[in-house]
Amino acid sequence: MNNTTTNQSPRSKRKAPSSPEAGARPHKQLRPGPVNGRMSAGDNTPDMDLEESPVYVEEEDDEYARLQPVYSTTTQEPEAWQRTIEKVISNVVSIRFCQTCSFDTDPALTSEATGFVVDAERGYILTNRHVVGSGPFWGFVVFDNHEEVDAYPVYRDPVHDFGILRFDPKALHYINIESLELRPDLAKIGVEIRVVGNDAGEKLSILSGFISRLDRNAPEYGEGYSDFNTCYYQANAAASGGSSGSPVVNIDGYAVALQAGGRSDGASTDYFLPLDRPLRALQCIQQGKPVTRGDVQCQFLLKPFDECRRLGLTAEWEALARKTFPKENNMLVAEIVLPEGPSYGKLQEGDILIKVNGELVTQFIRLDEILDSNVGQSIKIQLQRGGKDMEVDVDVGNLHKITPDRFISVGGASFHDISYQQARLYAVACKGVFVCEATGSFRFDGADNGWIINTVAGKETPDLDAFMDVMKAIPDRARVVVTHKHLRDLHTVHTSVIHVDRHWSAKMKMAIRNDETGLWDFVDLGDPLPPVPTVPQSGSFIQLQNTTHPAVADLVRSFVLVSCTMPVKLDGFPKNKKWGMGLVIDADAGLVVISRAIVPHDLCDVDITIADTIFVDGKVVFLHPLQNYAVIQYDPKLVEAPVLSARLSTEQITQGSSTNFIGYNRMGRVVHATTTVTEITPVAIPANSGAPRYRAVNVDAITVDTNLSNQCGSGVLVAPDGSVQALWLTYLGERSPCTNRDEEYHLGLATPTLLPVISQIQQGIAPKLRLLSVEFRAIKMLQARDMGVPDEWIRKVTEANKTQHQLFMVSNRTFERGDRDQQNALLEGDIVLSLNGQVITRVSELDVMYSHEVLEAEIVRVKEVTRIRVHTVAADDVETDHAVSFCGAILQRPHHAVRQQISKLHSEVYVSARTRGSPAYQYGLAPTNFVTHVNDRPTPDLETFIATVQEIPDNTYFRLRACTFDSVPWVVTMKKNEHYFPTVEWIKDPSEASGWRRKTYDRGEVFEGEGPDGLHTNTEDADMGEEITPTS
Repeated sequence: MNNTTTNQSPRSKRKAPSSPEAGARPHKQLRPGPVNGRMSAGDNTPDMDLEESPVYVEEEDDEYARLQPVYSTTTQEPEAWQRTIEKVISNVVSIRFCQTCSFDTDPALTSEATGFVVDAERGYILTNRHVVGSGPFWGFVVFDNHEEVDAYPVYRDPVHDFGILRFDPKALHYINIESLELRPDLAKIGVEIRVVGNDAGEKLSILSGFISRLDRNAPEYGEGYSDFNTCYYQANAAASGGSSGSPVVNIDGYAVALQAGGRSDGASTDYFLPLDRPLRALQCIQQGKPVTRGDVQCQFLLKPFDECRRLGLTAEWEALARKTFPKENNMLVAEIVLPEGPSYGKLQEGDILIKVNGELVTQFIRLDEILDSNVGQSIKIQLQRGGKDMEVDVDVGNLHKITPDRFISVGGASFHDISYQQARLYAVACKGVFVCEATGSFRFDGADNGWIINTVAGKETPDLDAFMDVMKAIPDRARVVVTHKHLRDLHTVHTSVIHVDRHWSAKMKMAIRNDETGLWDFVDLGDPLPPVPTVPQSGSFIQLQNTTHPAVADLVRSFVLVSCTMPVKLDGFPKNKKWGMGLVIDADAGLVVISRAIVPHDLCDVDITIADTIFVDGKVVFLHPLQNYAVIQYDPKLVEAPVLSARLSTEQITQGSSTNFIGYNRMGRVVHATTTVTEITPVAIPANSGAPRYRAVNVDAITVDTNLSNQCGSGVLVAPDGSVQALWLTYLGERSPCTNRDEEYHLGLATPTLLPVISQIQQGIAPKLRLLSVEFRAIKMLQARDMGVPDEWIRKVTEANKTQHQLFMVSNRTFERGDRDQQNALLEGDIVLSLNGQVITRVSELDVMYSHEVLEAEIVRVKEVTRIRVHTVAADDVETDHAVSFCGAILQRPHHAVRQQISKLHSEVYVSARTRGSPAYQYGLAPTNFVTHVNDRPTPDLETFIATVQEIPDNTYFRLRACTFDSVPWVVTMKKNEHYFPTVEWIKDPSEASGWRRKTYDRGEVFEGEGPDGLHTNTEDADMGEEITPTS
């Protein structure tokens, strides 16, 4: 399949678009979110691609990859075909669905596909297995007259690409439906067919073609789901995205095959699944019988006679096969034999299948029939190996038993037994615990999903039950050793130390598939064990060698490793886990200063490692609203190590001065060099237009003349006497439209800037800062003169600052709630000459705003010098203290970065993130939207929003009125789902051990903490790239 990505604009001015864009064809099943119940053009028809990996769509960007629509290849159908199509189309449905979480080979996603009614009386719809999925499914079907009914899975085949959905026929009021009869016997080479389906979710598509082949092997689609051990039909019908599950009908209106895949490399080739096994499964379900499925854990392929001869097929057996089946030119050959399976040690790769139970078998359909009717029994297989006849007895296993139908969620991650699909793909034994959602505590470094857990806390976990027993015995916040392998590299055993989270993700749940209801039922596996009290630990620091000054070398005792894990994506921050080195500024009080690119907010776990051996919990004490640093604290009584309080310099470092750089590189290794300060300028990091997030403003940034500065995101600049002249911090920047990655800048922050705040914290006083609600930009004297600054003031500037002649202009205003005194407020374009009588020529001189409610300002506005009394605003409500998870969307009060980039708040209900596979993703409620009304009732704040949505019954539609960041209003209808996505409220509460408490609203009930149902909310950013965390 052809994976194509397109450059995306940072933020769509409107809701997620629904019109197709030429040239983009995303990976099978993986498609961006829809709009208002209609999917933007996506591709749910698998396409051939043996080399490229799946393309995952960036969460925060709203310009989506789309498909070019494919229209009918015939302009006018013959009369006989018209009558057939009129009969068929009323039974063809558009399926719009969510696979609500990652499971087996399927990622969490929203998409659309096609299905058709095969039992109108009972309400059964046939579609593809890659549509129904192997995990939780939530969706509905739309008939040709646009009647909509809910649909629930009743069967998904463990291997073959078909599944069956159930709907309530009584829910249809305006359309008469009939069953399309399945006639696998009518599929023949040369038969003219029509593929009647869903053209990228927009309208009915009727595509014509001829069956050209009946004996091709099932196509392989890379690391996702692939069918096997069946033949496929081939035709040239040019089916498009959304056509998966379409009926392939002949001129008499019989379904002769099921549309299942295709390729998009110009060949316009489509692949159809034979209907023999779907027909049998349907008949079993109609009769109330189980759909037995047998297998010997061996993948066979159809290979032509010439290749079979090279493998050792004798002339006698070839002659008999040709005589018995004169129209066939293939034999079945063993391709993959799974270790420890029924065929292991009996069949080998390259064996040619001759007979089963004495019957000559050369095709998959007959082999399937034999295996399905002999589950739990032994069959006799005759084969040829290198020209020699052999006969073996093989036990037929139950295919459903090696297809997972349950998963466990614990520690923010999800697990199930490895599936036959994964085992076959990597030729491994069908046993082991598979991490289907590698997030939370089990977010290992270096790869995505695909991990197999070997041991946890020194105990083996051969299956899900053993894993569950081990995890039940591990208390909250415990650090345990996990050994694991990745399916792509089973030769390497990885060892990780994880910090088990049983407080943010407190409940350990098992979800079990229920084919009666079509839902997955949640079972509570018990409350977490309380954390084990931390005891004092001892350690010693490394010694820094080859430094010119001993005091500089001693600073290694002031550095600690800080890891921050965030269970909910707030404030537009793009990651769920970050690490960096913090600087201890008060060892007696356990105070550490760290970049806000590492600790962006306080809904998080902060872990601190001291001297590489001591692990303690930390908490957030202070977050600076503008200057890119946070202060965290640990309990010094738990640390028995010679931690050194860094001595912060009171003197401003200057351009051109010599200094010592000590930094920690990407691997967490300390590096150092003597260097020179090259520049001190106001920080000018571009705002992230796609999704606003914290950005440092109104502060000076220091750069130095050493390549190490670009390699290190944490460190210090140190004077020869050991005093710290500046912190070296990571600054989060904008998302690059070229690489789709977030830029990070490494810059210095002079320590005198921190001293007033640090002093208050050391005294036990919570800093109460005041802010000017503007962003300043430095301007040169020529621009200042052009904008009306008199020569008198230019002389004052040159006298006040001999090294840098500059003034500061208001480049942007932060939106503040409530009425604003425009006359006495700073406006865009104002040039500040002085504040409280001091000429302002340095960014640090603007710090006067932090401690004054009113500032006497002298400014230039429209080329006139004027005096105004500027009121500052309290920074008390800058940080987020309330959030709501609703239908997979994370809602919060617009945070400071939003107000920095917007001129008007449309509502206090702001969408910060959303979960893949959720209603929010399906219906197009995107980050940066504001929710203004629910069912036409205004929702000005989160409290009103919660009260309003609680009145909406589960699984019913409601209307949302929203507004984009760029002030474009729109309306979306959404369906509520509380089974998988209950409403959760996060409230900041200092009395809680974690600093926050939770309330869950689930079908009319309110639960303190987690509710009984619901999936772990995973709003992780899939395209952020790999980040290596140092092991400690």
